[in-house]
Amino acid sequence: MSLQLLEIYAPKNFLNIEEIKDHFSVISYWNSEEEKEKYLTRILLETNDVEQMLDYLERLPGGEDVYQVMLLPVQTYLPRKKEKEEDEKKDLQRASRHELYTTVQGSSRISVSYILFIIFSAIVATVGIIKSSPAIVIGAMVIAPLIGPVTAISFASVLGDFKLIRQSIITSLVGIGIPIVIAAIFSFSFDPPVYSDEFLSRTDIQIIDVIAALVSGAAGALSFVKRNTGALVGVMVSVALLPPAVVFGMILGTGNWAAALVPFILLMVNVYSILLSAVIVFWLSGIKPNNWQDLQKANISRKRSLLFILTITVILITAILFINFV
Repeated sequence: MSLQLLEIYAPKNFLNIEEIKDHFSVISYWNSEEEKEKYLTRILLETNDVEQMLDYLERLPGGEDVYQVMLLPVQTYLPRKKEKEEDEKKDLQRASRHELYTTVQGSSRISVSYILFIIFSAIVATVGIIKSSPAIVIGAMVIAPLIGPVTAISFASVLGDFKLIRQSIITSLVGIGIPIVIAAIFSFSFDPPVYSDEFLSRTDIQIIDVIAALVSGAAGALSFVKRNTGALVGVMVSVALLPPAVVFGMILGTGNWAAALVPFILLMVNVYSILLSAVIVFWLSGIKPNNWQDLQKANISRKRSLLFILTITVILITAILFINFV
């Protein structure tokens, strides 16, 4: 059973703990007086109840202007509560919308560390492709923080947060653009490594690549909502955005625009597969805004995003079929 601790710093009588106990599966709670007019209330909840509890707090009179909340993970709690049989059959336990939003918001920003990681990973990937070293290329793929802002686009689309969508798109474009530029600069000094298996594998694309990208994208979104960072590292390797971007840049640097088409399509297939899979997973996970007005906006945003992404995916699949059969 997964537990989390809410620390709520609020005025006296702001919280009705009896009402909270009636509506939520409160494992335990503690009160302590911090000031004359303020209380610190700690509430231990099952993870599945955290999002509803945070939504409940947002709806209270006075709301965010009068209280502060901190959400903490709980590694263990004694005495252990026996899990009921129905608890074992519960649907997917996921992080609350508020936790995921904080994570997404951080990964959607362009920071100095983000730029440096992109530059370093691009250089490593370029060297790995030139040397035909899978180990070096995989290492670069793990370093590159590209999947974060791409996933953020899907998450923001499900919530209808257009400001976050724009911010995530810009960050994604910067993250993909830098490796292309670096690889193009390398191509001025080195001939395209046509002997390299790592290079050649990104100049060939099949329909099965679309299937692999869609499944990997879904796994990435699922590991994100489950906060399973270990699995996410594996997905970063599976849904490879960096190598096709580097190969695309290498070929562009030679001025061979026709040959650059295949790695470009492979890159776009991976990007849009992540977007499509993540939107579907976030939607099915029940991630949605709290109030009615935002919910209506989110419904429109999700439908338009799915339609746009599906349209581009169909175009890409058509292009793959054309390349392979014409």
